[in-house]
Amino acid sequence: MKFSRRNVFLFSSDLAIAALAMLGAHFLKYDSLGTNFGLEYWSKLIPIIWVVNQAIFVALGLYRPLWRYANLRDVLKIVVGIGLSQGLTLAVLNIFSIKVSSSVLIIYSLLFMIGIAALRLVFRFRCEVLEELVGQKTRGKRVLIAGAGQAGAIVVGEMLRDTNHSYYPVVLVDDDPVKQAMELNGVRVRGKLKDIPALIGKYRIQEVIIAIPAVSKTIVQNLVKTCKELNVMLRMVPGISEMINGRVSVSQLREIRIEDLLGREPIRMDLNDISQYLQGKRILVTGAGGSIGSELVRQISRFNPQLIIMMGRGENTIYEIEQEMRDFHPNTSLYSVIGDVRDREFVDQMFAELRPQVVFHDAAHKHVPLMEAWPLEAIKNNVFGTHNIISACESHNVERFVLISTDKAVNPSSIMGATKRVAELIMQSYARRKKTTVYTAVRFGNVLGSRGSVVPRFKKQIARGGPLTVTHPEMNRYFMTIPEAVQLVLQAGSMAQGGEIFVLDMGQPVKIMDLAENMIRLSGYEPGKDIAITIVGVRPGEKLYEELLTDEEGTNATCHSRIFIAKMPADISKLSEVQEHLSICLQQEDALGILEFIEEMVLNEAVRSSRQAADANREVAVAAD
Repeated sequence: MKFSRRNVFLFSSDLAIAALAMLGAHFLKYDSLGTNFGLEYWSKLIPIIWVVNQAIFVALGLYRPLWRYANLRDVLKIVVGIGLSQGLTLAVLNIFSIKVSSSVLIIYSLLFMIGIAALRLVFRFRCEVLEELVGQKTRGKRVLIAGAGQAGAIVVGEMLRDTNHSYYPVVLVDDDPVKQAMELNGVRVRGKLKDIPALIGKYRIQEVIIAIPAVSKTIVQNLVKTCKELNVMLRMVPGISEMINGRVSVSQLREIRIEDLLGREPIRMDLNDISQYLQGKRILVTGAGGSIGSELVRQISRFNPQLIIMMGRGENTIYEIEQEMRDFHPNTSLYSVIGDVRDREFVDQMFAELRPQVVFHDAAHKHVPLMEAWPLEAIKNNVFGTHNIISACESHNVERFVLISTDKAVNPSSIMGATKRVAELIMQSYARRKKTTVYTAVRFGNVLGSRGSVVPRFKKQIARGGPLTVTHPEMNRYFMTIPEAVQLVLQAGSMAQGGEIFVLDMGQPVKIMDLAENMIRLSGYEPGKDIAITIVGVRPGEKLYEELLTDEEGTNATCHSRIFIAKMPADISKLSEVQEHLSICLQQEDALGILEFIEEMVLNEAVRSSRQAADANREVAVAAD
């Protein structure tokens, strides 16, 4: 127990209350202090109850709570403490042969409980009255908290314990009818989410904090709009699991991110299934320095692998993830490899030396317009790099191979998408050989925050003052957060039997125009007024609407609600011929030959027609010259 002025006062007061309660018990029992109780009796009895009571109170930590914020748990501690003290007091009195009536002890316990409870209530009331007199300046920001559940209770408690008085919780709101008019640590629930605009004005709210786990994007969007109109700051608490585990406090309240506007229900992961194929294994991640690759490394480390092999071409990105892992996951065994998946001899040598048992293949060129300009590089990396890794998996008896694919492989309209579709076909051809390796692919859409994606680009454009460049007002895309995508990739890997192409549930597609407007609002500006949005036209190879499946494919359900299996009508009987044709084109650096093959075998009919028309126009133009 710390000997603060508050604790000394409470300790001394409890001693006085105990003595008065014992005197009162005798008076109520005998109508007086009694003629049979002399000085010797009292000189033994009072010190015994003092020592016993205070020893138990200190042991139970009853002088630690800040009684201004006492809750039911603290009151129950008092009841338990008094019960224990009475039992121990009775034992000590018997040892010293001091006879005290049981009815006196019962009356004493009741009086003592009433006395110390009243003292603490007075203490709390005094603090609240003083606060009202001092006024708002010492309270911090007046806060409205959306959510009166477990997260809301943690937030209120943290704020009330904040010695710096950064926040002052004024009112709570919750849509649950059961919680209306309830209190959390003295802060009342005074309405529902729809009442927030009125409550902001009524209670002079300066900041709104969302304390709702798995809050829907609709609620966040509405609150963003409301708070923007009323010029009130809007923040969110960290994840409730992190707060409960003590890793995050309310001091780390964060502003709303674009991910919150696109959020969905949390992913349910079967950790046991994932652990069975990752724990104690040597795991290779290609493209480990990229957005998805680095997150794969982070999440795989949770499952106690024997070794994580991080392979990439860029030394800086591999160095960054290696340093991060050594800082935050020092117990994970790591091995960094700087190399190129296009180098067949290097890949074979690496597999022979490091003997990976599970491979996640994420190394790929992904930028659609750049690959339209450099189709030969797309073929080298995405097709033959994949073939090199898969071939090495077969030669070195790898247990499981997972290809990271993309929704752009569906009815591909670009070289990048076409090369990823060919990579899927290669995977399936090896899967049909029924060897020891289980081959599979996971197909998903865009991930928020990945390098070169639309969100980081919009952030940079907003920082420059605009304009934000949107290719077409009707263009939409599927979005998923990086951790969410990787969780589903790991889960799909545990479900693979061989040859499947897993399709992740990406939710509803999002209009890029809506995304741009929301990001401008989150930055504190008004779209079209403070920051302009410019339409620049669809780039080569881009679609207005991305697909996760062709019309012919369809899906089969799996045991996971967010993962499906594409029913692929893939004809891969001519794959050897395809590879041979591509090999010749690569050796001769025949970009036109590669384009002709992809247009004939992979690209969708509309794109083939448009490319043939473009080729015809070029031939006419050349002839005219």
